[in-house]
Amino acid sequence: MAFKIADRVFETSTTQGTGTLNLSGAVSGFQSFVDGVGDGNETYYIIDDGTDWEVGIGTVTSGSPDTLSRDTILESSNSDAAVNWGSGTRNVRVSVPAEGWPTLKSDNAFSGK
Repeated sequence: MAFKIADRVFETSTTQGTGTLNLSGAVSGFQSFVDGVGDGNETYYIIDDGTDWEVGIGTVTSGSPDTLSRDTILESSNSDAAVNWGSGTRNVRVSVPAEGWPTLKSDNAFSGK
C-alpha cells in the first residue's frame, strides 16, 4: 500500500453512518478514486454535503462498488470525529489538508508530512 495524491478526483456517495463509503463513480469531467489514487492506496480526502464536512486519510478499494475507508479523521464539523452521515448525497474528493502542506520554519527548513 502506498500513499498517493491525484488531481481531479471527485465522486459522490449516499452511504449513511460513520463507516466506509460506497463511491458512486466519477463526477462528469473528473476521475474516480480507483483511477486516480489506485486500488489499495491511501489518500487524503474531504467529504461534505454543503453543511457538514470531514477531512481525513482513507484507503481506496476497487470493487462493486468502489469504496473509501475513513481510516483517520483529521478534522470535521463533528468535533473532529467521524461525521454520522444521514440520508442524501455528499461530495467526496481528494484534497490536501492544511497539515499536509509543507511550511517554512524560522531556520529556513521545511516541515510537514
